[in-house]
Amino acid sequence: MRKNSIKNTRVNMEVQRELSSILRDGIKDPRVAPMTSVVAVEVAPDLKTCKAYISVLGDEKAQQDTVAGLQSAEGYIRRELAHRLNMRNTPEVKFVLDQSIEYGVSMSKKIDEVTKDIK
Repeated sequence: MRKNSIKNTRVNMEVQRELSSILRDGIKDPRVAPMTSVVAVEVAPDLKTCKAYISVLGDEKAQQDTVAGLQSAEGYIRRELAHRLNMRNTPEVKFVLDQSIEYGVSMSKKIDEVTKDIK
């Protein structure tokens, strides 16, 4: 796996910041949960594609509805990114549901249960 260059890291951070702002202020779709956050962004080195890892606070149905709402608003999100960022190419955004926060919470609960039984 190739190490990210400084330029690619800066682009990732900038796209993540702008995506968070767009999701917070611009999306009016009722399917998108209000507690949606952008965890990480990976922009390809050619700036054509982008994977946005999102985390949704809620149950499974809220997560699936949020992903569907974001995919339907992809054109609007891409246009807003083009207006806000000064880049040669505006990346095509693909939203991926990130389960790492939920996994960390569940592992923490399991560890607490085990340590409680030991005491």
